[in-house]
Amino acid sequence: MTDTIGAFFDTAVRAHGARAFIAVPADEERPYHPAGLEWSYAEAAAQVGTLRAALEGAGYGHGDRIAVLLGNRPEMVLFKLACNILGISWVPVNPDYRPAETAYLLEDSGAGLTVAAPEFIEQMRAGIAESGRDVPLCELDTATAFAPTPKGAARTVNGLVTPETEASLIYTSGTTGRPKGCILSHAYEISLGEWYASRGGLIRLEPGHTRIYCPLPLFHVNAGIFLTFAVMATGSCQIVPERFRASAWWREIVESRATAAHYLGIIIPALMKRDPDEWERRHTLEWALGAGVEPTLHRPFEDRFGLPLIEVWGMTEMCRILTDNEEPRRIDTRAMGRPQPGLEVRVVDDNDHEVPRGTPGEMVLRHSAQTPRKGAFSGYLNLPEATEEAWRGGWFHTGDTVEMDETDMITFVDRKKNIIRRSGENIAAAEIEACLLDHPSVRSVAVLAVPDPLRDEEVMACVVCDRAGDAALAEALFAWCFERLAYYKAPGWVQFRDMIPVTGTQKIQKHALFAPGSDPTTLPRTHDFRALKRRETKAG
Repeated sequence: MTDTIGAFFDTAVRAHGARAFIAVPADEERPYHPAGLEWSYAEAAAQVGTLRAALEGAGYGHGDRIAVLLGNRPEMVLFKLACNILGISWVPVNPDYRPAETAYLLEDSGAGLTVAAPEFIEQMRAGIAESGRDVPLCELDTATAFAPTPKGAARTVNGLVTPETEASLIYTSGTTGRPKGCILSHAYEISLGEWYASRGGLIRLEPGHTRIYCPLPLFHVNAGIFLTFAVMATGSCQIVPERFRASAWWREIVESRATAAHYLGIIIPALMKRDPDEWERRHTLEWALGAGVEPTLHRPFEDRFGLPLIEVWGMTEMCRILTDNEEPRRIDTRAMGRPQPGLEVRVVDDNDHEVPRGTPGEMVLRHSAQTPRKGAFSGYLNLPEATEEAWRGGWFHTGDTVEMDETDMITFVDRKKNIIRRSGENIAAAEIEACLLDHPSVRSVAVLAVPDPLRDEEVMACVVCDRAGDAALAEALFAWCFERLAYYKAPGWVQFRDMIPVTGTQKIQKHALFAPGSDPTTLPRTHDFRALKRRETKAG
């Protein structure tokens, strides 16, 4: 039986023990593993066993949740596996969270233990203090001693872990302002990897050969689950840099012997802007998989670097990807694949009626009529109503506007949900609106996405204040958000307005803020803070 993560990993270790499982490129400036490393499946299994024994000895087991703040350290993967073998749910924390955001995660998840890397200890401590909860905090470095659970003696978990057991709780932005905790089961996570590994076409994962370089964060489903389980399913290797750096991309790919890569839309223009160098000419990438590449850059990238960019669609709740992975691909469009057995797709209007082919509408998904929720997440934590609303009519509503043509090809059009997509991060406009409304000078606010040439979309805040808006007040509003939210959520643009259009029932009409075809960033009383949206920026 390989329907639990423990059994799935054990099967991979027995089949591929000496093959490389996880690799980290060398980086002398990184606070961990500066010389780089490579762990085989067998070596990783030994470390997982040590972590498992330490957790079990401290009393943690089936049904517990542990919040983990390790950034992109490869130990994130080992710790997740150790937790899952015991029936513990892994709750990854975004390193860019502010204390209030970490506090919300701790409160909502009810995590009974927090674990952080040395460089994140103070950050996690601040989040615990903000939450008001008495949650043990342990440093994960070379030591594996964990604070004993207040629940008492260790529990035997053999036989309790099932395919339906919660494996991860991943927080993703929602339209209600607060992130929603997506419950992912053992069966779901395994199915993601097996789905990816079996797509075929241009996507080839071969035991002992495929080495996939992925600079995306391990606290997201893409790198931390979708890719990791595909690697395990095929005896491949996952290469984990700390983050994306255009200057290091090709060098690290060459030095780590990568044969494939994951990307986001922002990566492609950053690489295209660089002058040719020796590293890009030496790469051995066979393909790359990702989402969000501009059609105008897709073909030029492939021509310059000599590999296909395979566009996909996926989300935390339903990560059985759609993918345009068969030739001839439609790389001059935003095509993202066709329905397949196990992933049925409809395009519907606001009343959930299917629209004619070639007509934009919301994409809704299911596994099949008999088992619509098979292969999907288990639901939103503490939000059963939101779960059922997303699944109304037996179809999962993605919030993405697409078109489907007569050949069943699905092309991305826009996002229906009130979500801003910046550099791969989903940002809830409502969360930023709530933050700005807490500022004493703000009377009303509307936050929306505006196009950005580098980061896909940027956050624009349109505000009405109780005093004249000037550069100083705009900077104060930016700093207010920057100090309370992850840096990427702060408004890149602040625009002062005399009024914000509303309906007769006082609902904001964002579509009426600007004339069709206009560029909001060029209007008077608009202030640009994009250059300040950096992790190291000190606001104020």
